[in-house]
Amino acid sequence: MKRLISFAVMLLTAVVMVACSSPIKSETSRKNGLNCAFESSVNITIDKLNAEGILKRFGDGVWDIEFSSPNTLSGVKLEFDSGNVSASYKGLDFSVPQSALPVKALMLNLIETIDENARLEELKGIEKDNVLEISGSLEGGEYVLSVGKDGKPVSFDMENNKLKVIFSDFKEIQSVTESTTTSVMTIIETSTEETTMSNPAEVIEIPEQNAEEVVEIPESQEVVEYSESEETVEIIEQDAEQTIEIPEEY
Repeated sequence: MKRLISFAVMLLTAVVMVACSSPIKSETSRKNGLNCAFESSVNITIDKLNAEGILKRFGDGVWDIEFSSPNTLSGVKLEFDSGNVSASYKGLDFSVPQSALPVKALMLNLIETIDENARLEELKGIEKDNVLEISGSLEGGEYVLSVGKDGKPVSFDMENNKLKVIFSDFKEIQSVTESTTTSVMTIIETSTEETTMSNPAEVIEIPEQNAEEVVEIPESQEVVEYSESEETVEIIEQDAEQTIEIPEEY
């Protein structure tokens, strides 16, 4: 009995010591640096496939990636717009090639992960090696998105699917909304300037012509009326003289 009790005590002590030696991971938060349009070089690993390219995010659901390697993908560009995917090569559109299907699946998972986290006020995860690891799950499997101190993406892992993306040379770019707004404002300003330059000349010339006509007509009328009044005065004066001279002769 004493041996059983001693064994139980030793076992309990060992469990407590192991528990104390294991670090307690607590969740921390970090500012969200995902909610922006950006461009980044990426190194993609999918099982035995390794690819490189330039990844761009223009807004929620609007992405594209252009590959520089391997040779089977070099020059191929995949564009993603709200779940729709299109492929092109040097400006020529075609269906997504067989060699790009694994990358397409990876990109759909990456896009869903970043867009979903970009909508949050702040990012929450586990601090590890100066990065914040954000864990989650998708239909394609579980993932770990790592972000730096500025909240920008560092890596994306789906270990069970042997998928990994490493980000480098990250920089912010103009979003689709900003670009569209700038174009619309430019068109409006150009149209307004053209209208302003053409209409004022017409508006100014017409009143000036009318004003001259209105002024000239009264002036001619005044001259006629004045000449008539002078003639009337002369006739009255002549009559007055004749009326006075007749009584003197008698």
